[in-house]
Amino acid sequence: MPRPLFERIVNDLEVADTYFQLRWDARGKQGFTPLQKCTSAIRQLAYGSTADIMDDYLQMSDNTSRECFYNFCKNIRRLYGPKYLRKPNYNDVMNLYEHHENYHGFPGMLGSIDCMHWDWENCPVAWRGQFMRGDHGCPSIILEAVASQDLWIWHARCE
Repeated sequence: MPRPLFERIVNDLEVADTYFQLRWDARGKQGFTPLQKCTSAIRQLAYGSTADIMDDYLQMSDNTSRECFYNFCKNIRRLYGPKYLRKPNYNDVMNLYEHHENYHGFPGMLGSIDCMHWDWENCPVAWRGQFMRGDHGCPSIILEAVASQDLWIWHARCE
């Protein structure tokens, strides 16, 4: 994630919710910074890790890390949902049609589909047979996504 985007998200969350503001406890000891709380939540999302992993990296308990994750997701949906997590409207669709016709020469095309195999290192042993392929050395999952030129994801599915 680009640093300016990460900093913008941290600043927006700090303004939107007191949970992400820097606080001190009754002993006068400083709590976790907004940066640490957002880092914990984003690392859980990015790596699919559990909350207790943050104990080693951020010296954050699994309970606090879980709270960070919950509050992060709740506030991201509240702050950015109306703009980025909505269904496309008529103008969005017309802009995509126009872009693809001008750029690719394909009228009536909304987006490009792409599939990608991700190695699944922590695949449960009982499921390995379902997720193995001959050309991959380990189990993998397939991410299928349709995205527009500005990287707006229209459809995503993981198998």
